[in-house]
Amino acid sequence: MGSCCSQHGDASPKLNGVPAGEGFGEPEKPRLNELDSVPPFKEFTLEQLRAATNGFDHSNIVSEGGERALNVVFKGQLDDSQWIAVKRFPKTAWPDARQFADEAASVGQVRSMRMVNLIGCCYEGDERYLIAEFMPNETLARHLFHWEQRPMEWAMRLRVAYYLAQALEHCSNNGRPLYHDLNAYRVLFDQDGNPRLSCFGLMKNSRDGKSYSTNLAYTPPEYQRTGRVTHESVIFSFGTILLDLLSGKHIPPTHALDLIKGRNALSLMDSHLEGQFSSEDGTDVVRLASRCLQFEPPERPSVRALVQSLAPLQRRNEVPSHMMLGVSRQAPPEPLPSAARSASGFQDACSRMDLTAIHEILVKTHYKDDASENELSFQMWTKQMQEMLNARKKGDLAFREKDFALAIERYSEFINGGAMVSPTVFARRSLAYLMTDQPDAALRDAMQAQYINPEWPTAFYLQSVALKMLNMEKEATDMMEEGAILEARKSGRS
Repeated sequence: MGSCCSQHGDASPKLNGVPAGEGFGEPEKPRLNELDSVPPFKEFTLEQLRAATNGFDHSNIVSEGGERALNVVFKGQLDDSQWIAVKRFPKTAWPDARQFADEAASVGQVRSMRMVNLIGCCYEGDERYLIAEFMPNETLARHLFHWEQRPMEWAMRLRVAYYLAQALEHCSNNGRPLYHDLNAYRVLFDQDGNPRLSCFGLMKNSRDGKSYSTNLAYTPPEYQRTGRVTHESVIFSFGTILLDLLSGKHIPPTHALDLIKGRNALSLMDSHLEGQFSSEDGTDVVRLASRCLQFEPPERPSVRALVQSLAPLQRRNEVPSHMMLGVSRQAPPEPLPSAARSASGFQDACSRMDLTAIHEILVKTHYKDDASENELSFQMWTKQMQEMLNARKKGDLAFREKDFALAIERYSEFINGGAMVSPTVFARRSLAYLMTDQPDAALRDAMQAQYINPEWPTAFYLQSVALKMLNMEKEATDMMEEGAILEARKSGRS
């Protein structure tokens, strides 16, 4: 394979700013006119964004972290029917509006089919927003850590790594070599299932780039010492993503390096990948990850070397990304009526005791309302944690397939493990109990979901359904009203 050399020169041809594959048969090469569909960067008014997001409705939050002040992204639709992602910043992040606008405009010029392109910003009063292309097929973290039907296959994982390396090289070649907090939540999939790097990580905020996760186990050593992001810091973070792709879970780099040094690198590999790759390919990717994670920054490869190393490892180049990812190739979503965009659909289904509709909504919502979903435990790499997550995945699959007895069994394994709490799991098991005519157990689970997340309307609505099945009409009505009040408060309708 190509060596992980440290040369920084780049004489390769480019297509829309992306190296054309070095003769290795780059999969799904973008067409020349594809970037023409990305609108020019512009400044939006706050009123335009309110209209596009239905008043920043809670149901339009699409970031995996949920409604957290420092990390909230809304889905929206402009008047020309284009779908957008709108990221809200806290008031203190960018006190200087002009600095914010200038930085956003600079990032907006870095365009590529390997990037989620920035198309605008908004700054009115204390409000600060970035507007980017909307990616309908979620994040790498979602497909890698929280899959329901099948794990991501090896060839797709290598494609993700390759496209991500190309995106980073494009940014570097266009004067934006620093990327803040590169992780699996920063890689999103477009309507064709192609992985793209979020433009949000290119923004250098007023805290001088101090935007890494607080989990020091995954931050570059030099960042811990100086609090600053460097070219080499980005390579270290890329190495942590390679570990994610190899293992299907979040492994502390120090632990991974200990395994590699002890010639036990195979224990890093995701067991679901058995038989999908050659030992040579596996060894090459492990070696590349190890080089990226070196303690001394100069010992890490350049972004150019990443592209050169990953290009010859690309397999199944003729297969479109959406097929390998296991998603349907999506046209842009149709406009939704306001009633469908609001969160009241769940309230209506519970009021009608329509268990089938409740099930459909819970499946679609997935784990969006779990506040801790984005915060993976430091111990996730342990056997106990992996067994728990596997039990939840099996429970999710059974729940989706309406095998409610099996869903109860698998979710119970997850809950009894005790190392993680999830209101969504209790909500799903609650409905499974309702579906199997066990309203007492359903009520207990809905109450537990409320205990974990006291402001979650779903927990109150499920309690209402269970109480009604227990012929406790007054209590059911009270719970329904409590849920409605919370829902109105969250969506700004109170």
